[in-house]
Amino acid sequence: MLAIPSMLITAGVTILAVIFYIVTAIRVGTMRERHNIAAPAVTGHPEFERAYRVQMNTLEAMPVFLPALWIAAYYFTRVPLLAPAIGLVWIVGRIVYMQAYMADPSRRSLGFTISALSQIALLLLAIAGLVMSWSSTTTT
Repeated sequence: MLAIPSMLITAGVTILAVIFYIVTAIRVGTMRERHNIAAPAVTGHPEFERAYRVQMNTLEAMPVFLPALWIAAYYFTRVPLLAPAIGLVWIVGRIVYMQAYMADPSRRSLGFTISALSQIALLLLAIAGLVMSWSSTTTT
């Protein structure tokens, strides 16, 4: 059985998150063109505005998600694949959020909740990992 190091999987999850963000950016560009909305305008057709908000909300979440993912993956070693697994859940949440928001913004709650809870879980794992690492360095 091939064991893949958790850091390698975490790197893969990071790449998937960046790819997802790029997809949202491309979608905004496509909507700009489809609805003839010239930059720097960020309002216009509702479909464009929804795509733009999905991209911006994802961008707003990434500065919390990425450091929490990497700190949790590095320091929380009791369950090595837990942090990248939660990172994948975050990506799934963002996809659910995007699909729901584009269809009907009032239905975005499930995807938002999945990704927000994933971020909180990663933050808690990161804190727990740091505390455990700190404890092990101060007791030896």
